[in-house]
Amino acid sequence: MAEVDDRRDNYRRGGGRGGGRGYNKRKRFQEDDDFDQQSYRNQQPRREFQAPAGTQIRRGLMEIGEDALRLPHEVAMNLAKLATDNYHDDYVKDTFCQVTLKLVVEQPFKIPFVAGVVLFAHVEKKEIAADVISKAGPQLQEYLEKGQWRECKLMLRFLACMSRVFEQDGVLPVLDELFNRAVDLQTESQEDAVGLELVKIILFTIPYLLASTADASLQQRATELLEKTDIIASTPHQLEALVDPYPTPNDQIEKPMACASIISLLQRQLQEEAANGWPLSCIPRIFDPSFKAPNLNGDANGEADGQSASSTFTFPSIAVPSPINAGTKALFPELYFSVYADQEIESVPPTTNIASTLIRDAIVDTINSLEFNRNATAKYLNEIDCFWAPNTFVKRAITFDKLRDVEPGRPTWKPEDVVIDAIFSQIFMLPAPEHRLVYYHSIITESCKISPQAIAPSLGRAIRFLFRGLDVMDLELGYRYMDWFAHHLSNFEFRWKWTEWIPEIDLNDLEPKKAFIHGALDKEIRLSFAKRIRETLPEPYHPLIPASKEKDIPDFRFADDQTPFAKEGQEILSMLKKKAPEEDVQRVIDSVHEQAQGLGITDPLVSSTDIYMTAILSIGSKSLSHVLSTIDRCKERLLAIGPQSELARRQIIMSVVDFWSDHPGTAVNIIDKLLNYTIVTPMSVIQWALTDNINRGRSLATAQTYELISITMFKVTNRVHQLLQHRNNLKVPFEQRRQIDEALPRERQGMRELFAAIEDAVAGVATGAQDEMIERFDEEDGEQELVKRWGERWARVWRRKASVEEAIVGEASVGALEEAPAVEEVAGAPGPAPIVDEDMDRVE
Repeated sequence: MAEVDDRRDNYRRGGGRGGGRGYNKRKRFQEDDDFDQQSYRNQQPRREFQAPAGTQIRRGLMEIGEDALRLPHEVAMNLAKLATDNYHDDYVKDTFCQVTLKLVVEQPFKIPFVAGVVLFAHVEKKEIAADVISKAGPQLQEYLEKGQWRECKLMLRFLACMSRVFEQDGVLPVLDELFNRAVDLQTESQEDAVGLELVKIILFTIPYLLASTADASLQQRATELLEKTDIIASTPHQLEALVDPYPTPNDQIEKPMACASIISLLQRQLQEEAANGWPLSCIPRIFDPSFKAPNLNGDANGEADGQSASSTFTFPSIAVPSPINAGTKALFPELYFSVYADQEIESVPPTTNIASTLIRDAIVDTINSLEFNRNATAKYLNEIDCFWAPNTFVKRAITFDKLRDVEPGRPTWKPEDVVIDAIFSQIFMLPAPEHRLVYYHSIITESCKISPQAIAPSLGRAIRFLFRGLDVMDLELGYRYMDWFAHHLSNFEFRWKWTEWIPEIDLNDLEPKKAFIHGALDKEIRLSFAKRIRETLPEPYHPLIPASKEKDIPDFRFADDQTPFAKEGQEILSMLKKKAPEEDVQRVIDSVHEQAQGLGITDPLVSSTDIYMTAILSIGSKSLSHVLSTIDRCKERLLAIGPQSELARRQIIMSVVDFWSDHPGTAVNIIDKLLNYTIVTPMSVIQWALTDNINRGRSLATAQTYELISITMFKVTNRVHQLLQHRNNLKVPFEQRRQIDEALPRERQGMRELFAAIEDAVAGVATGAQDEMIERFDEEDGEQELVKRWGERWARVWRRKASVEEAIVGEASVGALEEAPAVEEVAGAPGPAPIVDEDMDRVE
């Protein structure tokens, strides 16, 4: 290859032109022309495109802090100078203010950075800070009035970072007023959680306030405020036990970690920081008086070390509303959850260090603010070490074993572990995370794609920690873990070190770890197919995936002539395929009824329903769309079954589960659609799962049962939420809202009856009083204790869910129906948007 290249170069220099091999005269001249044209182009003056100042400022603010090779204060000073040089441009003014305040509520990591830019700009041009503050104040007031607590917290944090430009106490009077409201709320009700949220806002604002100034009077005022918040922050809230991820019936059972409340941790951490002189070492100091900002003439500005009296502002006038608007989101105490709590080396900040709560809070707010762009979220999380003080973290992608080599006294915190820990805290948030769980799944997936070698080992340690704690983990969180685990493996070729869990294969199927393995493998099969999943597993796991799971289409049970009513089953199947008239189908069904009565069957409709539904499932077995099409064609007869016989209605569910016994996920999906058609009701699903087929309590250990009850209750509660939302929508005509208000108590009572039915069923299992358990188990049977433990876990989950719904749609939370304020009707103005009935099934 080298000889060819040399020969080609020789030809271009003119050597070997006497017809040497490879010479092409036309190509030679073409190359000469190209060279001449290129030489001509190179002689032209090169034009460099200069983006407008506003565009440069926008890009600079959006990317501030992301480049680890540039000093943050230098970037901030350059942006400030660019802004001051061009602030006469209206576009620059609008862009600077809008982007700054947008970053505050969308990218909390950058709040100290954008505050630094404003402070540097303020040194040269007071007008810039004045404009930003004049817009920040009304936004903060709006957040307070609407109960948008995250945005309120972040805007207060920004204003706290700007404390140098405010007269006297700056943001502290607002924090004092928030505390007074919190005391009032806590006095009214011990179960109030809005007061806790106000205290959390106060505690998360104080460290940023004190990190931005060395004013001793502010430190003293903050310490006094901290003494007052201790009353609320250090008192355990009544609802904390409800959201504990590791509930235990007694203190003798060891938890993987003790999950304290966020505000109690932060209160103790701030008290420790106060005792040490407020070092707050993890918070970056972007604006520093020692950094001399270049003025317009390029000289050093001698006033950067402090703000003169003429350059300070009065803090925006903020009125904390009374009564407080709780907002649209139900609030509950928040506990500190970590998947790296039991490691010999600290790869995340310990809960004794204030960095644990400050960094976690910024990560969580970033994740929940940027839910519209998971790729950008993953990118920012991958660069987390750029947004905190130097030496807060070790270098990226350093292996866990090498943390032992870190010099004593320096942090051993891995940025990847801190990020993964925060994401899992949202996946395991009780009673529910802010966004759909799949969003948090996707962030982990995207993070792995960005930095696979760094994230994968961190995930491996997290997976092992969670698996070890399954025995005492909240039941709902156990299923969230299962869903994420299967989903994540499906994105990475189903690779996992299954050999580590081989000892658990020999456990009883009722053991939580064995149940987890069963459920995870079933979900993996849903996301792929059985043969492929078996190939990824070691030999000991193969019995868990029998050959019958490889069948894509189950056998039609009535094809076997030995099966009762086989002839009639085959006839109905043939008729449905041919779309025969209903009269012909009815004649066969009548024949089934006659034979069933002759056999002494109490309800002959149950037998005919089994045949009819199984035939529908067989016809639609190719895909979900096929079965939905068939159900839609036969829905009139199916809808008529329930009113005639409740047992026959539950037989529809039984037929689905039996037909798809090797693919329980498919059965759950079909029952979900049957609920949409109202062919089966929520109560019939609950009675079938927790009464007819509870199997002495053993079915409570199966993922299918939990998933079936969960989707059923989600439909019910979601309908009540939608009704309440339309009832409170003042844009909807009052008469229509009044009708919804009259229907709401009926729907709410139906929801309560369903929760009561679930609790009655599982409470009997938890106490061992369930009829079949009394007959089946003896006192020395260890399996009974496992079943009772499943009953206890189920009862806790559904009691919590019932309590949450009462907090959202109960009579005390709903209040009286409010009439819309009178407004002048504008000719041609559009009327209220129509109410869309999105899967709002009736509660029966």
